[in-house]
Amino acid sequence: MIHTVATVMFLSTGSTLAIFLGIIALILVIIAIANTHIVPQGRAYVIEHLGAFSKVWETGIHWKFPFFNRIAKKINKMEQVADFPPQPVITKDNVRMQIDTVVFFQITDCKLFCYGHATPMTAIENLTSTTLRNIIGEMELDATLTSRDIINTKMRAILDEATDPWGIKVTRVELKNIIPPKEIQDAMEKQMKAERERREAILRAEGEKNSAILVAEGQKEAAILKAEAEKQSQILKAEAIKEAKIREAEGEAEAIRQVQEATAAGIRMINEAAPGDAVLTLKSLEALEKVANGQATKIIIPSNVQGIAGLAATLREVVDEATPVKPASVTTAPTTGQSTQGKPAGGTTGK
Repeated sequence: MIHTVATVMFLSTGSTLAIFLGIIALILVIIAIANTHIVPQGRAYVIEHLGAFSKVWETGIHWKFPFFNRIAKKINKMEQVADFPPQPVITKDNVRMQIDTVVFFQITDCKLFCYGHATPMTAIENLTSTTLRNIIGEMELDATLTSRDIINTKMRAILDEATDPWGIKVTRVELKNIIPPKEIQDAMEKQMKAERERREAILRAEGEKNSAILVAEGQKEAAILKAEAEKQSQILKAEAIKEAKIREAEGEAEAIRQVQEATAAGIRMINEAAPGDAVLTLKSLEALEKVANGQATKIIIPSNVQGIAGLAATLREVVDEATPVKPASVTTAPTTGQSTQGKPAGGTTGK
């Protein structure tokens, strides 16, 4: 009986110990899992050991010693943007306006960012506001509106230098909005409208000027072309007249040459035929007849009328032989040549 009770007690003690060891093992597994951390890309964890800085976990899997180590801060190492509300500023010419800024920054040193400043973002906002007031206070309104790049560059340099002890790198600073007072906006709109109207008038005047120049140049070019055409026409006409006269002169010369050649041929034929005195006398009478039939007011009669009378007698004999008709009486002029109008021989008669 006693042996049986002892056996039961031993079994109960072993089961309790196994359960206890199982619970302890489960607790250790839970603690191990709870202290195992995976740091994602672009992140970093600052680890403290018993309240003091220990190390920085970069991307990867890490395990911390429980109860002694703790994660002090989880830091985003990617580039971030901070959009600050509009800040009141006053320009050099005493114009009050509202300007809001956008700051792009990146955390480069996790330890400095964690322990360098208690509220680094608030510090950056206040530093941005004061820096913007200092820069705008040295500029007039027109320069402020047209010098955004200069303002951005100055602010970035100042903020970058001021945030180096905090482990922050300021990459860019942008002026998001510049809001001048209402009356300044109205004046700017009127000025812009007047400027646009002035540009419109200038462009319209330049357009009309260019149009007039083009029209004048077109008319000039047309007049030049017309004058050139008339010149070419006159030249062609003159050349045509010249060519016609040359052809006409050549034709007349050719006609004269042919007439002279015909005359020379006739003379040559007469010479070759050896004409007698009767033929020569007949030719003389033909020439005299042509002279008498002309439009001349004076007729020259040769002095050798006797020769002409003899020629007439010869002609009569030729005619009598050809036609047996009763001949008419022929009266010869005296040997001393007389003109047909009773003038002395060799004289001239006039109207």
